Amino acid sequence: MGDWLALGPQEWDAVRLSLLVSVVATLASLPLGLLVAFVLARARFPGLAILNGLVHLPLVMPPVVTGYLLLLAFGRRGPIGAFLDQHFGIVLSFRWTGAVLACAVMSFPLMVRAIRLSIETVDRRLEAAAGTLGAPPLAVFATITLPLILPGIIAGMILSFAKAMGEFGATITFVSNIPGETQTLPSAIYTFTQVPGGDAGALRLTLISIAISMGALMASEWLAARVGRRVEP
Repeated sequence: MGDWLALGPQEWDAVRLSLLVSVVATLASLPLGLLVAFVLARARFPGLAILNGLVHLPLVMPPVVTGYLLLLAFGRRGPIGAFLDQHFGIVLSFRWTGAVLACAVMSFPLMVRAIRLSIETVDRRLEAAAGTLGAPPLAVFATITLPLILPGIIAGMILSFAKAMGEFGATITFVSNIPGETQTLPSAIYTFTQVPGGDAGALRLTLISIAISMGALMASEWLAARVGRRVEP
């Protein structure tokens, strides 16, 4: 039984890479996610509906389509990818950094939505009162808005992390399935299901994926509740 549960080197590589990609994707997309959530929640301009649609487009498009678009744009021959390669030596396609980009794009809508909903629940009168007392906008955000939306930020980050852990279609299309470089948990599970005798490996990684995802969701609930109690008057 113990031997059956033991992970091989390739499986450990997939677990470590998935955790690395998911954490980096979540942290890298947080500043932009916070900014976009504020724009969607507070701004009013003619193109707001278009922006909202673009942000949530990865949720409704086939992941393979998203991955193919990333390949066209960020591949070595793509306009953005060629620029990054020639001027900065940065290559994203078929690299783990490309997996970070694919996971960030696919999980971005979930992060934005959670933060946006949290922002929309903030009582604007509290911010206005702080402003009338002479507090600058940055201080109002840091002392009033941020503590109130912190549970939403945490929930958005955890949801983004969980989505990135399970991302498959866009990742495999953009960066392929290279063991030790771009082979994440879902890609490794897919590989095991395609080879004879790979059922045990696929099941082991499936159980790990379920455990990580459940742990992330439970941590999200616990942290959001803990932070919520701290900011209550």
